[in-house]
Amino acid sequence: MPWTLSTSLDDFRAQAGGFLAAHPAENTVLLTIADRLVARGPDYFGAGVPVFGWWRGEPEGPVEGAFLQTPPFVPRLGLMPQRAAAGLAAELAGARAGFTEFTGVAGGVAAVRAFGDAWAAATGVTGTVRTEERLYRLGWLTEPPRPPAGRSRLAGAADRELLIRWFEEFAAEAGVRISDVATAVDDRTADNRLHLWEDAGRPVAVAGVSAVVAGMSRIGPVYTPRDVRGRGYASGVTAAASAAALAEGAAEVLLYTDLSNPTSNSIYRQIGYRPVEDCLELAFGT
Repeated sequence: MPWTLSTSLDDFRAQAGGFLAAHPAENTVLLTIADRLVARGPDYFGAGVPVFGWWRGEPEGPVEGAFLQTPPFVPRLGLMPQRAAAGLAAELAGARAGFTEFTGVAGGVAAVRAFGDAWAAATGVTGTVRTEERLYRLGWLTEPPRPPAGRSRLAGAADRELLIRWFEEFAAEAGVRISDVATAVDDRTADNRLHLWEDAGRPVAVAGVSAVVAGMSRIGPVYTPRDVRGRGYASGVTAAASAAALAEGAAEVLLYTDLSNPTSNSIYRQIGYRPVEDCLELAFGT
């Protein structure tokens, strides 16, 4: 069955909202992006027009797949069968002139691979791996095995310049794009979404936490400056942010890690996180 493509966030939420909420872990990115667009407007992530889509296996059947794209970011695939991902690639390849340029795709490994194969068949352009991540879900939150010195606190206005620098350093190291770092810091600080770890009165790590949407909250970014790494600060601040999400009512607390970083994958397991799925971003050449 063909996909339904739309530039209407209201239609996307009306048609796919129930499906997204029924699978909050696999659809975590779509849920948080849609929540931000509702709160801040369609140009929150950039000047381009967002594109949304939902897929039904049968004409009158339930929605079984969804995606969205907020330019300049690549399309993000939510939970979907591989045949839906392949069909989406063919649909977008034919619709490029009517929407925006697609330079890659991200989401669960199986769906992204199916999309990439179909995209190559439709366009002749092969995708190359840009990032590989693992999605984790919190089981039972436990204290870090070696609790770090210091304590957590919420970030405030006085931390703004430090946080802007840390967000920029995080983006450079992780190879991720943040459309407007200052706005991201200001919004999250105002909403009490940034937790700092302090040691001897000095901020040494930060962890963000998203608002609870469909019973789900996601931790990130988590960042410790290079000169103070290896002291357990990331474990401490992540545990603090996770506890805050639980206190806010989250039934599922999630986070992503870079699969090339064994340290982060280890420390999150130690405080109670368990793997959900592996994720992938492909970049399409020219």
